[in-house]
Amino acid sequence: MFRKFRTNFEMISNDTNNSLNIETQLIASLLVKSSVSKQLQTIAEKILHNERISCDDALVLYEKADLNFVGMLANYVKTQKFGNQVFFNKNIHIEPSNVCVHKCKFCSYYREKDDRESWEYSIDEIAAKLKTIPADALTEVHIVGGCHPSRTIAYYCDLLRLVKQILPHVYIKAFTAVEIEYMAKLNSMTICEVLTKLKESGLDAMPGGGAEIFDEKLREEICPSKTKSNDWLAIHKQAHQLGIETNATILYGHKETFAHRIDHLNRLRTLQDETHGFNAFIPLKYKKENNVLGIERELPWTEDLKNFSITRLFLDNIPHLKVYWPMLGKDFSQITLDYGVDDFDGTINDSTKIYSMAGSVEKTPIITQDEMITLIKDSGKTPVERDTLYNIIAIHNK
Repeated sequence: MFRKFRTNFEMISNDTNNSLNIETQLIASLLVKSSVSKQLQTIAEKILHNERISCDDALVLYEKADLNFVGMLANYVKTQKFGNQVFFNKNIHIEPSNVCVHKCKFCSYYREKDDRESWEYSIDEIAAKLKTIPADALTEVHIVGGCHPSRTIAYYCDLLRLVKQILPHVYIKAFTAVEIEYMAKLNSMTICEVLTKLKESGLDAMPGGGAEIFDEKLREEICPSKTKSNDWLAIHKQAHQLGIETNATILYGHKETFAHRIDHLNRLRTLQDETHGFNAFIPLKYKKENNVLGIERELPWTEDLKNFSITRLFLDNIPHLKVYWPMLGKDFSQITLDYGVDDFDGTINDSTKIYSMAGSVEKTPIITQDEMITLIKDSGKTPVERDTLYNIIAIHNK
């Protein structure tokens, strides 16, 4: 296998129609000359030939590959897709309420209705906030919150229409599959009816929250009342069929195993093969503050980088891999750009609380456009402003 790998590399290198870059040659050279096991060489060969890796391959990478190995391959794949570009957008996070019917054990965000730390913003209050922001400071309004026990779909449709009235040029990315399911239940509607009504009111795309971890036994342990795994996937499938593009997430670093992570990624990859409706994947790290899950230590940064890298290698059909910088911090998020990540999220023109209440690194998650551009350039990358659907607005290469 070692000799086969070297022969294949030489054959590719001699093909004048193949535009292998320096990084590709470096990877192959290092693999040929290093003490990397035959098993890992075989996986690397698949990746260099744009072949899909299996669940077993992914498990080998988690268990046997070192960070430099997976990081180098992930950066290669990212570079083949997007060159030196790193995407971002100008967005604001609106969280209408943290009152929620679910009481997930990992969640530091939800509150009971009469809790002093709860909030329930009216549409007028949200409108007042939006009107303080210059129109050219945003291309996306991102709306997620708790599953409020009494707010009907009329509230959310009115909110969407209001956002479009105030900021007609923006995309609205709103409501997790968990929120969609609860709207359907509360209003005695089907998922299709809810999504259609929201789309007619101004919904352009959906975020990927609420996926957590798909393994049914583990999901029952950490979020027993939340949307079931297959239902989460079915809701996103329905959205894709209606022309609503979505994102996807995973919550990692709690009680899951490597096998649980891979199963989660595989279910997403399988659905994406069918619908092609996922734009981006965002690994979300479990944060231990202010929740009852009882995890004493968070994962080290090396595990975060390895997880990003393997995700890039496995999810070959979801184009973008995003780092949520408020959770991991600006400085560390810059490092992920060399481990397969191509999207730095957005300016997040508001103080999002979903992760700050759980102990996120950035307590005031706001970045100006100029700061975002500087962060990406300081990482040696080219900043590219995008809209919600990854249409390019501007390339900042000067």
